[in-house]
Amino acid sequence: MAPFESRQTRPTDPVALDDRARDNIRFIRETMERAGSFTAVPGWGGIAMGITALGAAAIASQQSSPTAWLLTWIAEAAVAISIAVWTTYSKARRVGSSLFSGPGRRFAYSFAPPLFVGVLLTLLLARIGLAGAIAGVWLLLYGTAVVTGGTFSIRIVPLMGLCFMVLGAAALFCPWSWGNAFLAGGFGGLHILFGAIIAVKYGG
Repeated sequence: MAPFESRQTRPTDPVALDDRARDNIRFIRETMERAGSFTAVPGWGGIAMGITALGAAAIASQQSSPTAWLLTWIAEAAVAISIAVWTTYSKARRVGSSLFSGPGRRFAYSFAPPLFVGVLLTLLLARIGLAGAIAGVWLLLYGTAVVTGGTFSIRIVPLMGLCFMVLGAAALFCPWSWGNAFLAGGFGGLHILFGAIIAVKYGG
């Protein structure tokens, strides 16, 4: 009976080895993906930036001149950058990654150029008296920065960038007087929505 029993159990061995091999390959693949991605995108930081953007939209809507309106949003941009830098650094330290690692550098190098172009276009549009187009330009270029930087990050980040780009394109072709509402919906609403998703699914 013993030889018969061993013959019956032998065919199951390759199946077990095959399952184990698939599990090992999956683990290696996921580890490599994490190692090659910038995972310190801050969800709670995104929510905080969204809240401050909604506050800025409320203040900006009360301004009587385009210059005061623009300065309100520039102040909000400075606040949002401070929040983003601090919360990104905090999350990176918590998960044991470095902002200056390969994925972090690639994220920054891809994220920065569209923002730099946005600064130049803001100066130009303000100078020639087309401040109404700034909202669409900001949303479009910020979305571009998030898409390009998000190539080296978690999958939901490029999707967020695409939403900003769609909103920015709509802002450019809608009445420019709606710009404040578009900025509130993008920098406020989208940041809160995607920040909450990132905080829940990707660890804060």
